[in-house]
Amino acid sequence: MIIVMKPRAAKQSIRAVTRYIEDHGLQVHLSQGEEVTIIGIVGDKSKISTENLTIFKDVDHILPVTESYKLANKKFHPDPTTVKVGNTSIGPGNLTIMAGPCAVETQDQLFTIARAVKEAGATILRGGAYKPRTSPYSFQGLEEEGLKYMQEAKAETGLSTICEVVSLDAIEAAVKYVDMIQIGARNMQNFILLKEAGQSGLPVLLKRGLCATIDEWLNAAEYIIAEGNPNVVLCERGIRTFETATRNTLDLSAVPVLQERTHLPVIVDPSHSTGSYKYVAPMAKAAVACNADGLMIEVHNDPAHALSDGPQSLTFDRFAALTSELSPYCQLVNRKL
Repeated sequence: MIIVMKPRAAKQSIRAVTRYIEDHGLQVHLSQGEEVTIIGIVGDKSKISTENLTIFKDVDHILPVTESYKLANKKFHPDPTTVKVGNTSIGPGNLTIMAGPCAVETQDQLFTIARAVKEAGATILRGGAYKPRTSPYSFQGLEEEGLKYMQEAKAETGLSTICEVVSLDAIEAAVKYVDMIQIGARNMQNFILLKEAGQSGLPVLLKRGLCATIDEWLNAAEYIIAEGNPNVVLCERGIRTFETATRNTLDLSAVPVLQERTHLPVIVDPSHSTGSYKYVAPMAKAAVACNADGLMIEVHNDPAHALSDGPQSLTFDRFAALTSELSPYCQLVNRKL
């Protein structure tokens, strides 16, 4: 349920309503715009009287929220959220580019890539220190050593940093070294991990699960926000369908659908979705044209010898060419690169 206050409602009117709700054991979430304040109610609404709420001064109208996700719901928070990540931010008005290797392999490798992606326009360095792989025999990541390299790369280049986490131990290590943590597709419905991420104090990038619906994805985001962490960014990275021409099927329709349903920023990963460097550039351009808030792109100094996901990684030249071609697409949707 949400209570929409009248334009320029008095502060004492807003306080009176929130006090009534809290006195009945429910949670209040305020969304205050320049003119209109929206009061979201979370909890057992049977404890309060809707008719009594309409009597309060400056209450305009009351709307039910039928979706199971509340805090991630645009009805609760009509204005789009901007999430600050280290030295940069993700949200309306700009296009944020995250780029880097699928896996951190060595310090020299990471530093070389960090310098190249920054020069080409990236503001966030991505790098995997923990790698959940389909095969137990594949490279699993450098873990905390890789996180230290991420911290050193930030000091060297000024780039903000993001790394995937797969456990509570990984979260506890990551908060010491990076600016943002990522919950990968395989863990999107690992609800214990989502709660721990919500308690981490860091912004969270939540990737869509391999077979997740948009409602399931938003409910996963709700777990994080419900722990007191509103700084969640959603990442469309392709879903599993019957099609085998690409690694996954990139669902670009998810971008406008999500922007209709949630206030959270939405970015697109054309690397994991397609699985081939040949398709990354056209899908990245399409994502920008769909008004995505950002891109996550895998870049490697030597894709042929990458320890993880080399076939989908761009070389430095291909990445620089792509970013140089994004300006007209940004202009279509009034974003700055």
